Amino acid sequence: MSPNAKYSVLLPTYNERNNLPVLVWLLHRTFTENNLDWEIIIIDDASPDGTLQIAEQLQDLYTPQRIVLKPRAGKLGLGTAYVHGLRYATGNFIIIMDADFSHHPKFLPRMIETQKEGDYDIITGTRYASSGGVYGWDLKRKMISRGANLFADTVLRPGVSDLTGSFRLYKREVLENVIASTKSKGYTFQMELMVRAKGMGYSVAEVPISFVDRVYGESKLGNDEIIEYAKGVMTLWLNV
Repeated sequence: MSPNAKYSVLLPTYNERNNLPVLVWLLHRTFTENNLDWEIIIIDDASPDGTLQIAEQLQDLYTPQRIVLKPRAGKLGLGTAYVHGLRYATGNFIIIMDADFSHHPKFLPRMIETQKEGDYDIITGTRYASSGGVYGWDLKRKMISRGANLFADTVLRPGVSDLTGSFRLYKREVLENVIASTKSKGYTFQMELMVRAKGMGYSVAEVPISFVDRVYGESKLGNDEIIEYAKGVMTLWLNV
C-alpha cells in the first residue's frame, strides 16, 4: 500500500444500534491487522432507536480521529448522505458500504489489494460473478435483485455484473467527480454512480463478495423503492 493511503468509510445509518458496534469493531480490526490508516464517517439520519448515542460511545472508545460523527436532522436520502459524509472525509480513498452487515469487512483487504494491483479508479463488490453469492434471502427477494440487475444490464449495458451493489472502494477524486453529475438521491444512487463513472471513462474492477441479509432490524426495501429503481433505469437510459 502507498504509505500515504488513508481509507475513509462512509457509513449512513438508520436504526442500526445493534449492528453498529460489531461492524465498527470488525472494521477497526481489519484496518489495524493490515496496517492501514482509516476513519469511519457515521451519517445518522435521526434514528429513533438511539443509533447516534451508540455511535457517540464508539467515538469515545476509538477516538474522534477514527470515528467521525456527522448526523442529520432526518431521513434525507442515501445519495445525500454520501455527499454529506464525503465533505468531512480526510482519506484519499473512500469506501461505501451498508451498516447492516450485508457487507462484511473481511472483503476489504482483497478490494484494496485489487485496486493497488491495477491502479483502478473503482473497485466494486459483486454478488453475481465467480465466488460471489447471496445468503439469507428468500427466493422472491433473490429474484427481485437478480431481475433488477438483468433489467439494468439489458437497458444500460454498464459492463459490471452487480450494478445495484453498494459495497465499493473509490479513489476520492473519482467519487467527487462522479457525485457532482449524479442526480439520484435514493436507492438508484449507487446504480447511477456506476453508470456515470463508466460513461466518464473511469476504470472499474470487480471483487466477489458474499452478501448476507441484515443481522438485526428490518429491510428498508419496499414497493416504492422498486418503482423508483425502474424509473431510475429508464431515466439513465434517456440521459446518460
